[in-house]
Amino acid sequence: MLSRRSLLAGATGLGATALVGMAGTGARAAEPAARPRRIPRTLARKRTGIASRTRTDAAEFTLTHLSVATTAAAAVRLRDRSGWGDWLPLDSCAAGHDDRSPTAVRRGLLVAPDVTGYEVQTSDGSPATVTELNTVDGPAGPVAAAATDRMPPETGRRGRGARGRRRDCLVPAYLSRAAWGADESLRFDAGGNELWVPAYYPVQTLTVHHTGVYEHNDDPDPAATVRAIYHTDTVSDGYGDVGYHLLVDEAGRVYEGRVSGADGLPVFGPDPSPDGRPQMSNGAHVGQFNAGNVGVALLGRFTARQPTPAARDSLVKVLALLSYVCELDAAGRTRYVNPVNNLAGVTDVISGHRDWAALGAGATECPGDAFHPALASVRRDVADLLGR
Repeated sequence: MLSRRSLLAGATGLGATALVGMAGTGARAAEPAARPRRIPRTLARKRTGIASRTRTDAAEFTLTHLSVATTAAAAVRLRDRSGWGDWLPLDSCAAGHDDRSPTAVRRGLLVAPDVTGYEVQTSDGSPATVTELNTVDGPAGPVAAAATDRMPPETGRRGRGARGRRRDCLVPAYLSRAAWGADESLRFDAGGNELWVPAYYPVQTLTVHHTGVYEHNDDPDPAATVRAIYHTDTVSDGYGDVGYHLLVDEAGRVYEGRVSGADGLPVFGPDPSPDGRPQMSNGAHVGQFNAGNVGVALLGRFTARQPTPAARDSLVKVLALLSYVCELDAAGRTRYVNPVNNLAGVTDVISGHRDWAALGAGATECPGDAFHPALASVRRDVADLLGR
C-alpha cells in the first residue's frame, strides 16, 4: 500500500530539467530539438432535423467523433468501410446548470474514426441533432504545452489542512488545458464575454463519473476525445466549458477540465473562503447539484467492465489529494447544501453521479453498472492513503 508520503510529496516544481549526458572527456552532442507540437483546430458541423431511421452520409471531412442529441430514447449505428455496425443505445447523463431544471435532451458522444455514415433511431420517431467532429486533422493551432510528470500542487492558501506546504499528486502524467488543446475561444461569445462566468464555492463533496463515450475504451488518442468532450459540453450543451473539473484516461494520465483561474492550478479559484476553505470553480457535471461538488471523470464506459488499474490508481490519488486539501472525510457522509438553489440532502463525501438521483438529480447510469459498486473500495483506499 502506498504511504501518505508517497502520495503527497513535498516537491515544489513540476519535474527536474533533463541533463545532457557526458561521454569520455567531452560532452555528448545534444539531439536536435523536436518540432513543436501544434494542437489541431476542431472541425465541427452541426446538422439538425435528421429524421429517425434515415441513413446519413458523414460530412466532407473525416470524422473522429459524433455527438448525437435527441428528445426521446434513441440508438445510433455507424458505417465505415467494412459496413454498418451494431445499434448502440444513446445514454443520457444528467448534467447541467444549478439554476435551471434539467432539459429533456439526451446526448451521447461516440468515438467514430473513419466513419462514413450514421443512422439514428428514436423511440417516438422524432428527429435528431448531430454534430460531426474531427479533433485530429484540422488546421494547426497553438503550440501545445508539455505534459508534466505530476499534477500541479495545491498550496496552503487553498486550505488549512495543507499547512502552508505545496503538495503534489504523483500521477503518471498531467495535461493542462494548454497541453491537451483547449480552444479557449470557444468559451467566449462574439463580443468577448465568457459564456459561463466563473463562480467559486467551498468544496463539500467529490463526484466520480465515467464519460460513457461509446467505443471509447482502449482509446488510442484520449486527448482527442477530451477535445471532443470539450466542444460538446461548451458548444452543444451550453455549459461554457468542460463540465468536469478533472478527467483521467486509461493510462492514468490526468487532464485539467473546467477552467478555474489564471494561476495554472486546476479546480480551485484564486481566493479561499473567509474561513480558509478552498473554493472550487463551479462546474456542470450533476444537474442542479454542482456548487461545492468537484467532478472527476474516468474516460471510458464502465457498464460491463472495470477501469484499468492505472486509471483507478490515479483516481484514488486525485481523490486523496482533493480530500486532503479540502479537509474532507473521504470515507464519510455529509449533508450537502447547494448555495445556489438551496437543494440539500445527505450523501457520501465521495459519491458516484447516479447517487445524486436520490437527492433529486436526473437519473443516470454513470459511472457505470460495473464500476459503481466498486466505489466503496475506492473510498476505503482513499482513506487508507490519508491514514484515516
